[in-house]
Amino acid sequence: MISRIFKYITCKVIIFLLISSCTNGFEGGDARKRPPQVKDRIKKNIEEGRGFRLMGGNQKNVGEFDFASSNELWRASLDTLDFMPLALANYSGGIVVTDWYSDSETSNESVKISVRFLSNEIRSDALIVKVFYKNCSVQQTCKITDRSSALSSELTEKILAKAAVYEKENQSKNKKKYINKALED
Repeated sequence: MISRIFKYITCKVIIFLLISSCTNGFEGGDARKRPPQVKDRIKKNIEEGRGFRLMGGNQKNVGEFDFASSNELWRASLDTLDFMPLALANYSGGIVVTDWYSDSETSNESVKISVRFLSNEIRSDALIVKVFYKNCSVQQTCKITDRSSALSSELTEKILAKAAVYEKENQSKNKKKYINKALED
């Protein structure tokens, strides 16, 4: 008996809330007060403070996408390490890790390189390159050491140089498109 009364009251309260929420602040459709064009209505609503923006609204990078193919550092890193098999290439995580690589001359020694991206800007502190060596004896006992000093700085310089070239090519492409648009007008 009590559950029936509770259900009845709950149902009445829900219906009351739904009906009352539909009528609060709802304006009629007077065409004289509202612009007919959608963009004009949006602009008016935002000016009056009634609009909202998802994901931060007017940000500096709206419309810019950081795809792997448009990131110069990413492309330069993959091009520099293209002779090695990749174990992991995670663009969203900002890391490239190669598999163990050994040339035919030294079968007991192999190398593994990891590149971690700290920024999309082309700067010397935008990435960290680590180089690991693995020496294995005849009994297959292996010793892995981090020797990131000389080779790591050399790889960093090569990646940054390629990234700068890619950025310059990308800027010249964008400039040409802009000039062409200006000539068409």
